[in-house]
Amino acid sequence: MTRASRPRDEGGRHPGDLTARVPSPVPPTGATAASARARARAAVEEAWGAAGERPREEDLIDLSLVVSEMVTNAIRHGGGLTGFEVTVERDGVRLAVSDRSDAVPDGAYGVGGFPTTHGGNGYGWPLINRLAEEVTVRHRPRGGKTISARVPPRPALAPDPSGPARPRGGPDGVPSSSEDAAAGRA
Repeated sequence: MTRASRPRDEGGRHPGDLTARVPSPVPPTGATAASARARARAAVEEAWGAAGERPREEDLIDLSLVVSEMVTNAIRHGGGLTGFEVTVERDGVRLAVSDRSDAVPDGAYGVGGFPTTHGGNGYGWPLINRLAEEVTVRHRPRGGKTISARVPPRPALAPDPSGPARPRGGPDGVPSSSEDAAAGRA
């Protein structure tokens, strides 16, 4: 028995698939949270665009916040960023950030409550825990760790082809005299 297969593009994806992987096993010297945000956003926009869709802007902002916090934590508290990977799938964007430290961050598996005092901990892990799903910490065999998380973007609503709705009438909803005249009710 033979199975028919769907055609694939140069990257090995089927048309309409939203899987794209943007690896960076060893980031260039000077890698920053800003460069990681730009790479994550570009990967999402490319993958979704290839499928004829686009993600909601507010979800891209959430993704940017999670990327920023994960990469900044690796740089500040993890001995430096050693890897960054973005995998775009239909159910979400999977991020993997690697650093040199074996320590599991305080709050890595928290519920997302914001700190009431600043005893050295900030808002990073609470934001990650609120905006991401499936947060995991995996120790690497040669030292260091990889923290992974999934951020679930949703498709943007299609714009109304007739354009944005115009409010009608004054503040009390009563049609203005020009609207009455246009409607033939003068």
